[in-house]
Amino acid sequence: MRLVNKQEILAQIDERAVLAEIEEGFRSFARGEAQVAPVTHLAFQKANGECHIKCAHVGEDEVFTVKLATGFYDNPERGLSSSNGFMAVISAETGTPLAILQDEGALTDLRTALAGVIAGRMGARQGAKALGVIGTGIQARLQAQLYCKLLGFTRVAVWGRSEEKAATLVQELSMELEGVPVAHAESVEALCADADVIVTATASREAIVKSEFVRPGTHIVAVGADSPGKQELDTALFARASHVIVDSLSQCTEHGETANAIASGDISSDRLITLGQVLLENRLGRTDEAITIADLTGVAVQDAAIAKSVWSGLKSAEGNAP
Repeated sequence: MRLVNKQEILAQIDERAVLAEIEEGFRSFARGEAQVAPVTHLAFQKANGECHIKCAHVGEDEVFTVKLATGFYDNPERGLSSSNGFMAVISAETGTPLAILQDEGALTDLRTALAGVIAGRMGARQGAKALGVIGTGIQARLQAQLYCKLLGFTRVAVWGRSEEKAATLVQELSMELEGVPVAHAESVEALCADADVIVTATASREAIVKSEFVRPGTHIVAVGADSPGKQELDTALFARASHVIVDSLSQCTEHGETANAIASGDISSDRLITLGQVLLENRLGRTDEAITIADLTGVAVQDAAIAKSVWSGLKSAEGNAP
């Protein structure tokens, strides 16, 4: 079994290729061609941390993936990354472990951000160019970078519960996103008033985005509430939404934003559509004045897609070595 370090892994990443692989993973999931196990959650309240274990096999792929990811949200104060973990690539023909991808959480971070990009592309109204990001961590940064790079967004605003962290992220993104104005929103309400797409990327346990803040025509991509007890969106938003996209019906009705809205009675499960189904139909059918929501809890087909891409690249590089 091969142990692959983070530097080797990142050398194999082609963001656009991985984006296409993840899209196809969601399509396979929607067609019933993927095995996805229930998520295992562990919570470490004293340490403000959590662990997720996810696994999937897509179609007739020669390999399947088991992923362990952690999020310990006080780590930055210790000089450590808030995310960590690894992915195991295992033969679907013999059950032999082939590789441990010691990505330190980088693959999970990237596949989450790319799913956000997919949900933004499929859900936003035509001509959407202003992005509002709520959060100041790794995921907030990646979402901002990739929306501009892959979807051509031309304006970014950032809000965070820590003004200092938000100001730092704004400064760093301003240097990274050449030609893209990046503003520090003074409030969530101000951010919502100017955004075509709002991405929420926090570990909040209470609603940050209130229904009255959100104007018609807005698309919301919620990526933070990926385990029980988390919440970023006012459940009343779901009653206003014309479409609610979920990455997994089973996961999103068990935990996350949609589960909260179902519990409050603001939406019923028969109104949900999966991201894979939207991709298969290649349209959402929204109006320019509609409010739409994408609830992303993170599906193991994303992990299988990105791990397979890295593993294929590693094997190809070995075959081409002198």
